[in-house]
Amino acid sequence: MKHGSTLFLKVAVLFIGLPVLALCLFGLVQIANNPVNPEYAYILYPVLIGMYLSVVPFYLALFCAFKLLSYIDKNKAFSQMSVKALKKIKYCAITISSLYVVILPFVYLVAEKDDAPGLIIVGMVPIFASMIIAVFAAVLQRLLQEAIDIKTENDLTV
Repeated sequence: MKHGSTLFLKVAVLFIGLPVLALCLFGLVQIANNPVNPEYAYILYPVLIGMYLSVVPFYLALFCAFKLLSYIDKNKAFSQMSVKALKKIKYCAITISSLYVVILPFVYLVAEKDDAPGLIIVGMVPIFASMIIAVFAAVLQRLLQEAIDIKTENDLTV
């Protein structure tokens, strides 16, 4: 594969991480320091803690995606290292989805207090997005593992 296409994807992975970093450094801190309604700030804090906790598996998954692109650059795409990277991405996506499932009741309480029913749908977006990523990574992991198995079987017959 050409180095330019993986370079573009590596830059895209870096640019995916920048808005999340900005949100963590500026956006969530602003919400925590100046809640919209101080009466129900105690409900908002578990949501913010869960969002901060979800940043760790997010960046771990981005790092694994970056490593996977490096393996592709080195012509090691069909290796166990790639399968492990996809497995870690899958587990990170499942972890993020689980964290947001735990956060969702608090989002519901905030939506009830603030009379904003659309907030519940917005709270479900990360759950479904990370589950789609987890399923996609699981399918890729299985396909890659089967391709590696076929490759090693063919290497043994020759």
